[in-house]
This record gives sequence, C-alpha cells and structure tokens, in this order.
Amino acid sequence: MTKETRPWGYYEILYTENGMQIKRLVVHSGKRLSLQSHEKRSEHWYIKEGQALAEIEGNTYTLDVGHSITILKGEKHRVSAAGNDNLELIEIQEGTYLGEDDIVRYDDDFGRA
Repeated sequence: MTKETRPWGYYEILYTENGMQIKRLVVHSGKRLSLQSHEKRSEHWYIKEGQALAEIEGNTYTLDVGHSITILKGEKHRVSAAGNDNLELIEIQEGTYLGEDDIVRYDDDFGRA
C-alpha cells in the first residue's frame, strides 16, 4: 500500500479493479477536503472512525461511525473531520476513470482551486 500525503491528511489505495477502487482516507481533526466534483466516477463513503460533516450539492450531513453516504458523478461534495478526533473513512469509487486528475475543485482551504 502506498500512502499519499495531502494537506488535509492522507489516503491509501486498498484495492483496485477495472472500474472500482477502494481507498482509506484519514482526515486530520479540523481539516476538510476541497469542494469538488468528478466527471467520470461516483463515490461511496463509509465512516470507520470519528465524525464526518459531508457536504453534497449544498446540503450538509453529519455522519457517525457506521454511517455511509453516496456521491453521484458530477455532484459537488466535500468531507470534513468534525470534533477533536481524526476522521477515518473508506471510499469506494466506481466509474470509467478513477485517476486523481478527475477532480474539478471549486473551493479549497489549501489554495488548490
């Protein structure tokens, strides 16, 4: 497994098969990913540890351990680590292309938008 560090934490790719990829993401407390969308994939998030604030198409959802949510292709979304603990989630990606360059950023705390 390769650990990819990002300003918000890190991720590891656990599994890849044609049209599907599974990642483990760790978002540091108080951090969030960019507001983004994907043209070629959908995502499903399962909360493993911590609490998540998921923003999807302008709606905010609080997700606790064991909860999950689906983000459809093209939907603007982001996830934040709520509370004082890191957030750990499993992300299942499905689509025709799963590369990191299939990201359109709209807002980013780290100047990447």
